[in-house]
Amino acid sequence: MRTNIVLDDELISEAFLLTNIKTKRELVDQALKEFVSHRKRLDLRDLKGMGGLADNYDYKKLRVSN
Repeated sequence: MRTNIVLDDELISEAFLLTNIKTKRELVDQALKEFVSHRKRLDLRDLKGMGGLADNYDYKKLRVSN
């Protein structure tokens, strides 16, 4: 998708210093990927307590002794 945006020059300069990225397009692309990834991790935390392992689950009982 093609679009025009106004970017904070100081923020862009700092981001270039922190990465090996050479173009603004790549920088914005990477920032969006990291933003989405971060938000997905936050969403997973919302699932805490909604299933998963039972409180009395004992993984040691499932071990097979040789």
